[in-house]
Amino acid sequence: MSDARVPAAEAVESHVRAFFQGHSVEVVDHAPGPQRRAVVPGLRVLVAGPGSRGNSWAYVTAGCWAATEKDGHGLEFVMTAPVRDQRFIDLVAMIASYHGGGHRLDLEHSMPIGEPWVPGSTCDHLLISLPYLHGPGLEHCPVPGGHARILWTLPVTPAEIEFRRRHGHEALEQLFDEAGIIPTDPFRASAA
Repeated sequence: MSDARVPAAEAVESHVRAFFQGHSVEVVDHAPGPQRRAVVPGLRVLVAGPGSRGNSWAYVTAGCWAATEKDGHGLEFVMTAPVRDQRFIDLVAMIASYHGGGHRLDLEHSMPIGEPWVPGSTCDHLLISLPYLHGPGLEHCPVPGGHARILWTLPVTPAEIEFRRRHGHEALEQLFDEAGIIPTDPFRASAA
């Protein structure tokens, strides 16, 4: 990691630790293959366990901002899941690599995972959304020389992606609210 990247990743880590104060927070130096490592050098995944902020696990990237920032602004990503599992660490690392590799993600974007979120799940896409489970306290992260925005990667079904294409992002989020989905349930029924 270059000297400019280290303070940014450290700022993200500090922000996540402060937000999840009282939770266990583990730092995983993710070592993907050489091609992915070159895209987001020094990527770390912060794994926050259940606690006062919720009964799910949170997986947060630290290193995306430094690899992709423009004019001091960039993104990091959070995924929430019902358990601690290497699968989710790998998924957020994949998101970081996808984002840093020229497929810039942003709010209201989506991406296919290429397989179910977990075996047996109908969720095989990720929707980039505001981190509703954690709110703006997690979303807004100051870093040296700028600001990182931490966005949520919500697993969704192909039917939900199609609904969004036809009716828009806001309509899909309203549908989620009306259906009362549990976003960390990999086996939830599709809302669309």
